[in-house]
Amino acid sequence: MAETPILQDTERLSGRIALKKNIDAGVALAGAVRSTLGPKGLDKMLIDQSGRILVTNDGITVLENAKVEHPIAKMLINASATQDRVARDGTTSTVLIASELLQNSWQLVLQGVHPTIISKGYRKAESIAISALDEIGVIADQEQILDTIETALDGKISASSKSHLASLAFQAASQIAQEGKDGLNIDLSKVVSLPRVGGKNLDSEVVNGLVMNKKPIHSDMPRKLSNGKILLLAGGIERRKLRQLSTLQITTKTGYSDFVEYEHEELKKKVEHVLDLGIDVLVVKDNIDDNIHKLLSDNGIQCFRRVPKEDLELISDTCNANLVLSVENASKSDLGEFYSSECTMPGGINQWIITGPGKAATFIVRGSTETNIAEYERCFDDALGVASAMIKNGKILAGGGASQTYLARKLRRAAMKFPKREQLAVEAYADALEIIPRVLSENAGLDPIDTLFKLVAAQTEHEATKQDMNIGLEVHSKNCVNMLDSGYVEPIGVILQSINSATESAVSVLRIDDVLWAKVEPDVPDEAQERLNDLGMV
Repeated sequence: MAETPILQDTERLSGRIALKKNIDAGVALAGAVRSTLGPKGLDKMLIDQSGRILVTNDGITVLENAKVEHPIAKMLINASATQDRVARDGTTSTVLIASELLQNSWQLVLQGVHPTIISKGYRKAESIAISALDEIGVIADQEQILDTIETALDGKISASSKSHLASLAFQAASQIAQEGKDGLNIDLSKVVSLPRVGGKNLDSEVVNGLVMNKKPIHSDMPRKLSNGKILLLAGGIERRKLRQLSTLQITTKTGYSDFVEYEHEELKKKVEHVLDLGIDVLVVKDNIDDNIHKLLSDNGIQCFRRVPKEDLELISDTCNANLVLSVENASKSDLGEFYSSECTMPGGINQWIITGPGKAATFIVRGSTETNIAEYERCFDDALGVASAMIKNGKILAGGGASQTYLARKLRRAAMKFPKREQLAVEAYADALEIIPRVLSENAGLDPIDTLFKLVAAQTEHEATKQDMNIGLEVHSKNCVNMLDSGYVEPIGVILQSINSATESAVSVLRIDDVLWAKVEPDVPDEAQERLNDLGMV
């Protein structure tokens, strides 16, 4: 009896061939962001299908905007995205370490080491590295926190802007920090960006509270209020609109004027209900009828209309107010509380600033062009993430590849205690971590091999003073110095997450020994198929 064919119309790669193809994809992806690492890293120009240009040094921005088809490359991009979401820095390092782990594992496979043994050795090396990092972490003071944020911005913006942006990020993160049940809580969604073309990046500022490009609907309304009540409407206060195709039949001479008077009385009832609630600020998503602007103004109510729903939700969080669908349904329990509501005109631009019991901050970003503003805003997001991580967990490590080099030395010594082939995997893991100092030196125009030997020798020399873990490569002077004393530091969370993500990605790839590609037949456009059907052609 003939065997039933399975996996029809499927291309299959298995064993070493599948592993080699997957590793090649990971190495190729790392090559795309390799030159962006470090203070001397170069920028990438990204051009989409519409011809729009984006120039950036941010690794995750490059990877997410690239058109990638290979599933392994997508897996590494997801790992980098996780790194960005959790630590907001170290995305390029994650991809580089993962790629190097895969490349080193291939050399072990060629020597006859099974991928399962390699994966087991990588897991043990990861555990040793994480324990060592926790031991060498240093609690940072405020100056070192600012140094850490600046280190995260190295190579992304100019030196003059770096210090300024780091201070703004720390200010914003400190502003939204709140004590919660589980300790300090920092919700980054409470920091909003407000781009404004014109001026320099150094003119950017962080404002306490929410800032919107709005002005009161009437010139006589108060410009500044303090400690009051606010009502948020998801609708508006206006005349009811007639349904589509509906008609209004007037049967008397005064019919139309009576109808208008009736509508005006209905609007006045809504305003009276608002006044009975005792509010000071009214914010609506839609419109407020022109006929009641003066009435609201005479009662000292500050009103804003056509506010987007996402902004209403931010105001709701800031003032602890409920978003109400209509005026008729509003009650005093729906009202929120604000500390200040002020309208200003800096540079001739209408600006409304509101603060409340809920923490919020606004980053007003300025620049000469929209492209410049967008890149500065991306840098601020990275800096804000690092600042929040440092406020929650103030441990830092020396930068410039110091920590990775120290871990590599420690792992090589630990590998000697493993009697089986796992020793080779631990040593391969140590080699992979050294990709960071090697690429840093490469991007600075130095010889990566000679620089790495020089760095290892410098750390070994300082073992007696127990400062070996702080000796790293200072790419500006091209010397191996104490990076902690020089102010080149990074959060411990960035390196921990980078090691975790890279190891998880590498192990996941090593566990794949079969790749099945379903053959996809070319699709015929619907219009072309209809024409073929009309001609009787199938």
